[in-house]
Amino acid sequence: MPLSSLVRLLQTSALSGELCDRLDRSDRLLLRGAGRAARALVASAMARHQDRPLLVVVPTLEEAGRWTALLDLMGWRSAQLYPTSEGSPYEPFDPTSEITWGQLQVLSELQVEGQSNDLAIVATERCLQPHLPPPQVLADRCRTLRKGDTLDLEVLALSLSQLGYERVSTIDQEGTWSRRGDIVDVFPVSSELPVRLEFFGDELDKLREFDPASQRSLDPIDSLRLTPTGFSPLIAEALRESMPDGLDQLLNEQALNELLDGGTPEGMRRLLGLAWQEPASLLDYLPAACCVAIDERRHGRSHGDQWFDHAEEHHGDLGLPLPKLHRPIDEAMALADAFRGFDLAELQEKDDHPNAFDLNSRPVSAYPNQFGKLGELIKGYQKEKQAVWLLSAQPSRAVALLEEHDCVSRFVPNAADAAAIERLVEQSTPVALKTRGTADLEGLQLPAWRVVLITDREFFGQQTLTSTGYVRRRRKAASRTVDPNKMRPGDFVVHRNHGIGRFQKLEKLAISGEVRDYLVVQYADGILRVAADQLGSLGRYRANSDAPPQLSKMGGSAWVKAKERASKALRKVALDLVKLYAERHQAPGFAFPVDGPWQTELEESFPYEPTPDQLKATAEVKRDMEKSQPMDRLVCGDVGFGKTEVAIRAIFKAITAGRQVAMLAPTTVLAQQHWRTLSERFAPYPIKVALLNRFRTAGERKSILEGLKKGTIDAVVGTHQLLSKSTAFDKLGLLVVDEEQRFGVNQKEKIKALRKDVDVLTLSATPIPRTLYMSLSGVREMSLITTPPPLRRPIKTHLAALDEEAIRSAIRQELDRGGQVFYVVPRVEGIEDVAGQLRQMLPGLKLLVAHGQMAEGELESAMVAFNGGEADVMLCTTIVESGLDIPRVNTILIEDAHRFGLAQLYQLRGRVGRSGIQAHAWLFYPGNASLSEAARQRLRAIQEFAQLGSGYQLAMRDMEIRGVGNLLGVEQSGQMEAIGFDLYMEMLQESLAEIQGQDIPSVDDTQVDLQVTAFIPADWITDADEKMAAYRAAAECLSSDELVELAALWADRYGALPGPVQSLLQLMNLKLLAKRCGFSRIRPEKPNIVLETPMEEPAFRLLRQGLPQHLHGRLVYQAGPGAAAKVLARGLGVLPMEKQLDELKGWLEQMAAQIPDADGLTAEQREQQQKDRNEAVLSV
Repeated sequence: MPLSSLVRLLQTSALSGELCDRLDRSDRLLLRGAGRAARALVASAMARHQDRPLLVVVPTLEEAGRWTALLDLMGWRSAQLYPTSEGSPYEPFDPTSEITWGQLQVLSELQVEGQSNDLAIVATERCLQPHLPPPQVLADRCRTLRKGDTLDLEVLALSLSQLGYERVSTIDQEGTWSRRGDIVDVFPVSSELPVRLEFFGDELDKLREFDPASQRSLDPIDSLRLTPTGFSPLIAEALRESMPDGLDQLLNEQALNELLDGGTPEGMRRLLGLAWQEPASLLDYLPAACCVAIDERRHGRSHGDQWFDHAEEHHGDLGLPLPKLHRPIDEAMALADAFRGFDLAELQEKDDHPNAFDLNSRPVSAYPNQFGKLGELIKGYQKEKQAVWLLSAQPSRAVALLEEHDCVSRFVPNAADAAAIERLVEQSTPVALKTRGTADLEGLQLPAWRVVLITDREFFGQQTLTSTGYVRRRRKAASRTVDPNKMRPGDFVVHRNHGIGRFQKLEKLAISGEVRDYLVVQYADGILRVAADQLGSLGRYRANSDAPPQLSKMGGSAWVKAKERASKALRKVALDLVKLYAERHQAPGFAFPVDGPWQTELEESFPYEPTPDQLKATAEVKRDMEKSQPMDRLVCGDVGFGKTEVAIRAIFKAITAGRQVAMLAPTTVLAQQHWRTLSERFAPYPIKVALLNRFRTAGERKSILEGLKKGTIDAVVGTHQLLSKSTAFDKLGLLVVDEEQRFGVNQKEKIKALRKDVDVLTLSATPIPRTLYMSLSGVREMSLITTPPPLRRPIKTHLAALDEEAIRSAIRQELDRGGQVFYVVPRVEGIEDVAGQLRQMLPGLKLLVAHGQMAEGELESAMVAFNGGEADVMLCTTIVESGLDIPRVNTILIEDAHRFGLAQLYQLRGRVGRSGIQAHAWLFYPGNASLSEAARQRLRAIQEFAQLGSGYQLAMRDMEIRGVGNLLGVEQSGQMEAIGFDLYMEMLQESLAEIQGQDIPSVDDTQVDLQVTAFIPADWITDADEKMAAYRAAAECLSSDELVELAALWADRYGALPGPVQSLLQLMNLKLLAKRCGFSRIRPEKPNIVLETPMEEPAFRLLRQGLPQHLHGRLVYQAGPGAAAKVLARGLGVLPMEKQLDELKGWLEQMAAQIPDADGLTAEQREQQQKDRNEAVLSV
């Protein structure tokens, strides 16, 4: 809240007091003659002076987004955008849940006593129209839970159901709840985070917010307010009570029956006027003391008149007995005028307004990167006794640059440090504050208050990343990774030793006194039971082919031969990879210096909070660049997960080291987007970024090529033209390649040639499986970005029969919130007919058509025009599947969805939902056509896909397999089909380890046959899918630390760990350590314990060096037939089981510490190295 201190200065001024007195004495005040930022400052100061909440009514949703971002900087406890649907209130569809939940978030804050005074709300004039149930109706249905309350859990479950919350196994989105014993998770639609309720008997003992992505608890809270999940259930309930006349005309038979049976049919919001005689507007929920400001009343009235005419026409066309939910805009504004408040206007028009005050705000002259001139300007303001405020994403840099020109200012790191700021203001010293975010700021003067604000626009010519439209506030990303290995009964699975089988069920068995869960797997010649703690040896069968695989025979030779063939093919792939790695490490390269102050400044100017994966990827890229060998790193992450920011930081590092950078993009549109982003981020620095594409004139192209050759251009962004012979660089240091797999063979060869000499950073959105990532570490440098940005929302997928009304409503809803739409058809034939139908459906629609049969130039021009916002809808074929990143496009409609493959649908769907706004994907199929059986099967698969079920996972897996082909440069032949994708990856990892000559042998999975009761009780995790996921999570832990983290997560989600679960984790830790030391099996052989291993005796002696001398005699190596050998742990088998586990764990930990890591260092050596580094840092 960097501007809170400036607002405080304004609100305590004598002028603000005088203006508030004028408000008390007369009608509405008009404050005019100021830009948006100045109006927001004055409005905040006026409301805060009177200690009142503030509602600002603006003309459009886009303007509301800008206002909310500004008010967020001004010290309000909460600045909220109140979203409204701009469509007709008589649409047969209810507003989206995103809009409803956003409304409930604001209304809930207004209804909590003592919270509303420090609240600022921004809304369009639609908030003045009736669209809500009466306040008391909503208040009566809300429920507050407090720590210490006594609650019956069954009664709570019934309450949640009545409020509209859906019970699920795992919470990952608003409006859902789950229960595990005495723990209840609920995600209120009016909250930014879900809440975990922990009961002790019937007493509510603890309330904690938690992260929906990791499921880990965050901060404790004292109370929780639960609102209904929407208004439609309230309307339905009121209608059932009153049963007004005409309901049978408004609802079809199915909807009426659903209503009478206690359900909530679609389209309830248009029946609001039947449920209550006087539906409410937002004004009815405001406290009487609220300050209501109307911004640009004339524009708001014009917008409101258009909406009223549209609603009036729609109401008349329906000819149904519906009470009106629209009132003339003047009547609506008169209700707003009843509150004490003022009008705001940008222009200082001379009219007869009886109570106007001219703000006379003026912009500040912009002198980008001309700090001498800027310094003189600031000194001039100081002479005039004006308080100067500097607001920058890089305040330290701005202060230092001004100081070089004898203009002294001071950076205050803590914007809440009122005393320090007041002292500087009294001394007439400019105050520099840091800003981060997307507020649309520009410099301004408020002469009446003697205040000047200077921003990055004046310092560096930097335009702000403006937030437009409605984005629901969330503190954590709610999207969770779908487990591609999730096994359900009936799925095909692969066992390392026995081959392909079919998973049937999970069952609990007691064998020799030990109780464990077992997975039952059907093979061609019988049943195999696999202990759940051995889940690592079993994986889901995945391959490119859709055809079901043949079940293996458990004792057959066919499986052994298939593995041998795959192993032979994989050895060649592994050899090629290792050879490539060795060649690159011998090649000389440029070692970039460590980060300087500019690098830190640039990274701090990023307007969003970087995700942990982004930070990790950036650190890995920098570490590679600082080595003397050329970098060749792949950064892989889903669309919109922040790969570009990693590239920006690497590019900046290269340029500040005096090297040039080339960024290669597969399409003109992508190149243009990258160029714009780089130019924006580098604006504060003396860096020249050029764009080379087919839209450049011959003269411009020649000038750019000369600049690259002479070194006057620091970075160039372009398409494959950058690879032409005419392109020469002075000092090329870094090549960034976006989506390399989309370039042609010749272009790839040219990129390959460049790789030998310069650092190369490749960005890819094709997912890479974790198994491959692990197996290639040390061979091909890779970074994975799997964390979604906090504002990223899962895309809401709708499946529906093709219907004009549904299409019209979906497009109109998106356009009403200021967005754009993709409309995708499966073929070029008939595309113009579809265009005609859309124009007829929505008169005045701005439509562009794009498809693969258009000339290249024509297609690119269409893409660029749409990217620039020149059209509302792009009607296209699957060409939109790749590359376009247009944050304003948040709805995609796919006609004849059954004609597309699942992977295609996944990629098409990924084109929307980039900006944090709730995105929608509509999958339409022909409602009345006769479909073939194959088409029906595809539709069933799409239905799963729409529910983020197995279809989504199939698409994900298909893309992973494709990603392997791109990465390894090999055609995935029958080898992968024969043994399954995951085993193929594991065997590649083993081949690499073998070729790189590791002394300790690699074992598939360690089998522990000690008599331990280790399982997950059914009364602790009740959901079968969740229990399987828990076993899988334990099997996938790669270290003891990860197991400790998992134990903490389980305790947090499910309560205290029962004894069998603690034993399970002990067992898994033992397996990890034993596998790392090369032991394939641990079994009792009284009085001893046997550790089976394929390792040679010299390797074991190396391991044993980690143990104290007195233990050497207790661990005895015995060679066996073939590759079999064993280590006897003498006398260990007679100890109690708990003691056996502890002793084994301690011995294995000490032995594992002797194994060198990828850099050839043991744990002790690595620890010493870190200690030396720390001492070196401290000495500096």
